Parts: sequence; structure tokens; C-alpha cells
Amino acid sequence: MLSIVAVAMAAIAFVATRGGEPTEREITTISVEETAKPTPTASAEPTGKPKPAKPPVQRAKVYVEVYNNSGITRLAGTVADQAGQAGWQVVGSDNWVGTIPATTVYFPPRLERAAKLLALDLGIERTMPAVDPMRLDRLTIILTGPLD
Repeated sequence: MLSIVAVAMAAIAFVATRGGEPTEREITTISVEETAKPTPTASAEPTGKPKPAKPPVQRAKVYVEVYNNSGITRLAGTVADQAGQAGWQVVGSDNWVGTIPATTVYFPPRLERAAKLLALDLGIERTMPAVDPMRLDRLTIILTGPLD
């Protein structure tokens, strides 16, 4: 008799929960990302040694060569004069043979800051690392047209 009552109860429970959501669910584990740690607030005192300021570029100590890669006569000489008046140590001017896409100041790695300053002084928009056969102890300007 007890087993009949148990089977009847199971049947009632089955019918009563048949349309409902199953009680067992698939559980997937997810990794919990580490929460962001609060960043310390800036203090009034620096934590490390401040970087020493880079010395200013000394125009008179930087050699500059100017080359004309356009059909404009005496362009390299004119721009060499302008660079000299701005304080740069111009050591030569001549014609450049080859194809250059735009007026450019070329620099060896150690003179990159000087190249940007020279370009600013003359209104040249493009600076690039020096390539062979350019000398690596000076800046090289190659002109493709008049400066604005």
C-alpha cells in the first residue's frame, strides 16, 4: 500500500511540474576578471628622479648641407643663406641628383631634434632619417621647390 501511495504522489508531482521550468540547470563556470585596483593619487613629492632637461640645440654647432632637386636656379644657395642667417653652420650647397618627393630635412639619429628645429626655422614640413649617401655628421636639406 505504501508503494502505491508513493507512485501516486510521484505521478501527481510529475503532472503538476510538467509544464514548468526544470529544476536542474546547466551551470557554466566563468572566470572572474580581477577588479581594477585603485590607483594611488599623485603626491606633491616626485617618487623618482626627474629626467634631466635636454640641452637646447646650438644651431652654430650643427653642420648643414643644402641641395637643390628642382629646376630653380640658385635655390640651394638662397636657402643656405637663410639657414646661415638663422644661425646654422652651413657647410655647403649643391645640386642633388635623384627623385625626392618633397622638400625634406634629413638627419642622423643623434640630430633629430636639430632637424626638427631647422625645419621649423625654414618652414619645411618634412623630416626623415638620413639615407646613403648622406653624411651622418650633419643635416641634409633637399629642396624640391621654393620655400613658402
